[in-house]
Order: sequence, then structure tokens, then C-alpha cells
Amino acid sequence: MPTDDWHLTRDLDAFLTRAGAFLHSQPDLHTLPLTVTENLRTRGRHIYGEGVPEFGVLEQDGAVRATFFRTPPHRLNLTVLTAEEADALAARLAALGQRLPGVHADRDTATAFAEAWQRHTGATATLRQRQRLYRLGTLTVPRPLPPGGPRIAGKADREQLIRWHDEFVAAVGTGVFADAAEWANARIEQGGITFWETPDGTPAAMAGTTLQVAGQVRVAPVYTPPHLRGRGYAGAATAEVSRAALAAGAREVLLFTDLSNPTSNGLYQRIGYRPVADFAAYDFTGRSATA
Repeated sequence: MPTDDWHLTRDLDAFLTRAGAFLHSQPDLHTLPLTVTENLRTRGRHIYGEGVPEFGVLEQDGAVRATFFRTPPHRLNLTVLTAEEADALAARLAALGQRLPGVHADRDTATAFAEAWQRHTGATATLRQRQRLYRLGTLTVPRPLPPGGPRIAGKADREQLIRWHDEFVAAVGTGVFADAAEWANARIEQGGITFWETPDGTPAAMAGTTLQVAGQVRVAPVYTPPHLRGRGYAGAATAEVSRAALAAGAREVLLFTDLSNPTSNGLYQRIGYRPVADFAAYDFTGRSATA
């Protein structure tokens, strides 16, 4: 009979030693754990909040089958699990007294875990967001481009980045987000945000990219203030950072979209992004959810 077990730890190095090869085996589907753990490794374990990050590795007959991570106060993030595996993990975490605010994973895994968490804890699970992961195929720069051009954000743009980060988080409402100031500092240091500026030098939109991990870069975030939307600024900025990522040697360029926004999904497909998989985020409220 096959045997499996979850190995739980708060030791990032131990987690990566056990699960690193597994995460690199499907870097597109594992883009979030790869980028989050790289940020934790390079910038410190409290960049996403004051809580201590938690990790888990599911092994079956000595081989890694799945992983999870959580950076409190954010949701549990899972790689692909069967319904039975999701139920077993929910039972394990509930028995340990875990209080989870929610879960994020591929659509089927997220749904299975949310249903299992309800059964084992009495909490209420509410679908918060449906997402689609895209991979860039052939880049097609949108034409005509809006007036102006791209510029990489620098130190003088720090307050602008902090303000737009907070506006983006408020608009999106789901994800693993760092402190705004820490995020701005890191992105300025790595040249990780590009503005699309109007001809008078006013930033009209921003598009960012993560550090390259496992040969891939993820476009995030993309943001245009509400009063400047519908003019092509976000598409131009996204195409520019996608081009730059390829020029810097990325084998794959990825991004997530909110499926409730047909405008952005249509835009990214016109630029050349193609669907990879659907994801979902659930919120937990009630008896066994965080306050």
C-alpha cells in the first residue's frame, strides 16, 4: 500500500530542500510558491506580515506529491491536490487548531479544500475570486500605442509606487501582498516597475514583473488609476515589461487575471497571452477563520 504524509515546518530552508525540485518541475503552475519563497529567502520572512510563514510538503512513497505555504495573515496556498488529499489536509490543520482566513489554489483544489474546511470546522467558505493563469506566446504590441512612452520607476517615484500599490490592493482584494513600503523599495532596487507616461511626463499606468525564478517571470501588478482607464496605457505598459522580460532571458512570462474582468482578459489575449489553468480564492468566516 502507498504511504503518504504531510511534513509541516516553519523552516524555509528545510522546505526548499525537500520541495524545491518539485516546485521547479512545473514552474508555471507553481509560480506563486516559487516567487513567494524566493522573496522570503532574499528579503526576510516578515515581508508579507508579522506572522511566521508556514510550509507543508506531502510525500507519497518518498516522492513529493504536493506543497502548501502560508504567510500570515494571508490565505493558505496549495499546489494541486485530489479531493481526498484536500480533505485529509483540512482535517490535519483543523486538528492542529489552525485558523485560516481562506485558500488559494487551482480551481478544483481550492473548491475541494474549501468544502473540506467547512465540514471539519463549521466555517463558511465564500468564493472570493476566480482567476486565470496565462502564459505569453507570441508577443503582439498593441497598435496604435497611446501617446507617451515607458519609463522604469526609480527612487524619486517611491511615494507614487506606495500610493498605487495600496490602490491596487484595495481594488484586487486578494493575493499575497507585501508591505507597501517594502514592496516599493524592492521594486525600485530591481527595476521591477515600468510606468507608461503621457507626453508631459505624468505616469498614467504601471506594470511590474517579479524576479526571474526557474526561468520564468510573472507580470504583476498592472494598474491604471480609474480616471485614466480605457486609453490603452495598461496594455502598452504590459507589452513593454513582457518584451523586457524576454529580452532579459526569461523562458516564460506569466500573469494572472481576474475572470470577472472581461476587458483585461481580452487585452492580455490580444497581446499574446494564452490560458494555462484556472485558479480560485475562497474566504473563510465563522468558527475557524481568523478574526
